[in-house]
Amino acid sequence: MSREKTKGMSIIVKTITRLTVGLVLLYGIYIVLHGHVSPGGGFAGGVIITLSFVHLVLAYGKDTALKKLSKARASFLENMGAILFLSIALLGFMGGYFFSNFIPKGEPFHLFSAGIIPISNIAISLKVGAGLFSIFVALVLLKLKPTSEKKK
Repeated sequence: MSREKTKGMSIIVKTITRLTVGLVLLYGIYIVLHGHVSPGGGFAGGVIITLSFVHLVLAYGKDTALKKLSKARASFLENMGAILFLSIALLGFMGGYFFSNFIPKGEPFHLFSAGIIPISNIAISLKVGAGLFSIFVALVLLKLKPTSEKKK
């Protein structure tokens, strides 16, 4: 058996992960995009999106997940989320005050009805999702030897 096949969990866990990780990612995107209409938003959706990548790390190992979302790409997305969020705030400042709504509002309870809130949710989800993934990768890459192995 090749080394790539033996990394990660059992074939059952890998199969279930392959079937569910896309659904978890899609659910996280749904939570982000509908955060102004239903409970959820950028933080909750960002955490759910991160969990789809954490699921990949746990099932397949860190190498497979880092192929999907590298450390450099996660850092870029985190920075873009912060820049986008700050840009939204500053563009509103031009309208009179910080976070002023500069996008016209639509009909209540429709997807495009909340002005800048959906864009803010997307920015927060990028910041939270990429930040949590970076923290998780740092913890995975940090390997501490047990005290019993250090004495040998």
